[in-house]
Amino acid sequence: MKHLSIVLLTALGCASAQAENLAIVGGYVHTMSQQGSVEKGTVLISDGRIQSVSDQQNVPEGYRIINATDKIVTPGLIGAQTSLGLVEVGMSAGTVDASARSEDYSPYGAALDVSYAFNPDSTLIPVTRIEGFTVSASGMSGTHSLFGGQGAVFSLGNADNLVKRGAFITLAVNNDGADDNGGSRAVLWPKIEDVLAEVKSLQGRALTAEDEWHGRLSKEDANALLPVVTGDMPLFIDARRTADIRQVLALKKRHPQLRLALLYATEGWRVADEIAAAQIPVVLDPEVNLPGSFDQLGATMANAGRLDAAGVSVSIGMDTHNLRLATQHAGNAVANGLPWQQGLAALTINTARLLGIDQDYGSIEAGKVADVVIWSGDPLQVMEAPEKVFINGEEIRLESRQTKLRDRYLTLSEDKPQGYIRP
Repeated sequence: MKHLSIVLLTALGCASAQAENLAIVGGYVHTMSQQGSVEKGTVLISDGRIQSVSDQQNVPEGYRIINATDKIVTPGLIGAQTSLGLVEVGMSAGTVDASARSEDYSPYGAALDVSYAFNPDSTLIPVTRIEGFTVSASGMSGTHSLFGGQGAVFSLGNADNLVKRGAFITLAVNNDGADDNGGSRAVLWPKIEDVLAEVKSLQGRALTAEDEWHGRLSKEDANALLPVVTGDMPLFIDARRTADIRQVLALKKRHPQLRLALLYATEGWRVADEIAAAQIPVVLDPEVNLPGSFDQLGATMANAGRLDAAGVSVSIGMDTHNLRLATQHAGNAVANGLPWQQGLAALTINTARLLGIDQDYGSIEAGKVADVVIWSGDPLQVMEAPEKVFINGEEIRLESRQTKLRDRYLTLSEDKPQGYIRP
């Protein structure tokens, strides 16, 4: 009898863990795949994965039907370069896991790993989910080392947050990068070449504790950079002015096996054809339009559109915890020449490919993770918003600390002070 009870409890536990079967019916579905967009489409979801996408309205038995008539349906949005989960309020007291002191670890910083620092209970994650984001690529900033450490990809659901550890390593060759590494680009670039040569000398073999090693890099940094020099991990390079971008293009010619991506690329439009020919994708902030520094004298909001027209794969990132603003930035890029479909791609499939997670994320296709958003209207319009968000096939409650505070103070009780009323 005891054995039977254990079997029954196990079965019940497995049943409850299995995701609900869902049918999203009647919406305008932007699949972001070769299937294109499906008017009045039906998206079937089973066990947390996309089962099918079609224009058939017949729904099999056992599915909960969600009416998306006159709504827009998209994949869950992906943040390309953020500090989400690593910082709450950067200037407040307390630890900010997005930054580090280089004197405490290494002047190279490649072995820093944000997967240890991500906080799934950050109050900013629900804020971000409400805006339609379901996945975030989070990385460090302000390390004052040569490399900014290893970024990681996280699901913004309620469990199993880590999607991909060691998704990329960052490197800054802008003014800040030069200031932190000798005070001049004349020091910075030879230093980069020395590091690459040192790691290449390992010929793909990771160093062990027993190995004798006399390199400039620590063993940890050298091992972290091995997948970069072999092309198995992308190197995200912050290059803003045209001259710096040309140096990155020259780096690619000297080391064709490197998988490079440009961050910011503020003046990228000036060399868009060269970036496209080198097949280097970009992650940019399309709202930069003022010459705020010598790194961006040629800034323009037409940057994204011009890069796309040249054939460059564009993603939109926010080097901040305020990822929720990225849809607005994409909308502004569209208003300044980026095609609408590419504006949505910059927040979905382009970013998934950049991060190497496109086998599971970035589009609504059979077999992929069921991260799906139903919008009230155009997701790139600031007056529209998600009405339903699904992560891994589970509907997420669209609430955050801000919405709870809003609801708490919508109705005030007159018989006692508000501080005595629990939400």
